[in-house]
Amino acid sequence: MGLEFGVEVFQNEYLPQGAGQVDAIVTVTAGGTGAPGREVEPAAAAEVVVIDTSGSMDYPPTKLAAAKRATAAAVDALRDGVRFAVVAGTDTARVVYPNGPGMEVAGPATRAAAKKAVNRLHADGGTAMGQWLLLADRLFAGQDAELRHAILLTDGENQHETPERLTEVLEHVAGGFTCDCRGVGTNWRVAELRRISEALLGSVDIVADPADLAEDFRSMAVAAMGKAVADVSLRLWTPEHAEVRFLKQAAPTLVDLTGWRVESAPRVGDYPTGAWAAGESRDYHLCVRVRPAGVGDRMLASRVSLVDPAGAVLGQGRVLAVWTDDVALSTRINAEVAQHTGQAELASAIREGLEARRAGDAERATARLGRAVRLAHETGNTDTARLLAGVVEVQDAPTGTVRLRRQVADADEMTLDTRSTVTRRIGRA
Repeated sequence: MGLEFGVEVFQNEYLPQGAGQVDAIVTVTAGGTGAPGREVEPAAAAEVVVIDTSGSMDYPPTKLAAAKRATAAAVDALRDGVRFAVVAGTDTARVVYPNGPGMEVAGPATRAAAKKAVNRLHADGGTAMGQWLLLADRLFAGQDAELRHAILLTDGENQHETPERLTEVLEHVAGGFTCDCRGVGTNWRVAELRRISEALLGSVDIVADPADLAEDFRSMAVAAMGKAVADVSLRLWTPEHAEVRFLKQAAPTLVDLTGWRVESAPRVGDYPTGAWAAGESRDYHLCVRVRPAGVGDRMLASRVSLVDPAGAVLGQGRVLAVWTDDVALSTRINAEVAQHTGQAELASAIREGLEARRAGDAERATARLGRAVRLAHETGNTDTARLLAGVVEVQDAPTGTVRLRRQVADADEMTLDTRSTVTRRIGRA
């Protein structure tokens, strides 16, 4: 049995005369039938685990040992029948398991064989993540599984490949599979892994202590195995003389989907959302520019449809625009729109503040990180507020008065950076 989806639209549809921008938060929720004996079945899946085996993984040796244990944990979490493979990444990429072409079917014997092969790995060579992704893409290409998911682990920078080459690879493999990225230690670049995870609709995070890798890998594999529907898209219709200014996933993490639009019909574009599991709920911030109209005029600014790969509509909502001369109506700010706008600004302030700090611009770093502290306080984002306190001394959160800490652990700064795009809903389940 597949999922049942709900689509809700939160907005203030009233605009003052002369205005032409409509903002709305679209909440998509996936649920099962709830009926006994009709539980949601997971989608047919294929999994590739890609681990960095470059020379730096041997410094200290416990890092590679932890990566092997983590890979074993992910393999153990795969359902019987799932196709899988393990890839070792250096300045090239090679399949560690299986020995033959393609993927192997998960089961007791193949899991044991995969873990035995992984245990023989040693660290040597450089880092070219594009090569790793291309090999994963070739492995997935031979599978008919609906869900194609990869885990990528690295401890360093993409030194043996140009940024342009990585961009070419990401453009080539996008849409072929999703990928959750992890950086172990503190010698990798957050921006680099974020590029990969955003292009492949996955997550990015830091695992500062290698000892924590196994549980993280197990959690990612379990989450992937729970997905029931893959390749779902948001389809936006807009009327003549209107255009989508942007579409961003606003929760649980910030991801700009604007550039991923694929035209599917005149004035209709599809935006990928990836795979869904029962119980998942995500928010999307839609901004549409329409032609201003007269007081009393009303229009459908956008029709939002959730569609499967065959184009079947799974859920639908409407974004409206109504022009009024009632100031009380047109100046009312929808709570959901305000909350997500504030959290998007929070993420920008953190990123700009950290960039200024690295550049030695203390004045700008203090101003932007102070702004971030204030926004985290106002939006009730206590997790981000706690991470900010590791980088600045907070003197007064409501006003954003802070002082840069002289000594900041690399792990604290990278954790704040990687998790700056994690958002939180306030006042809703």
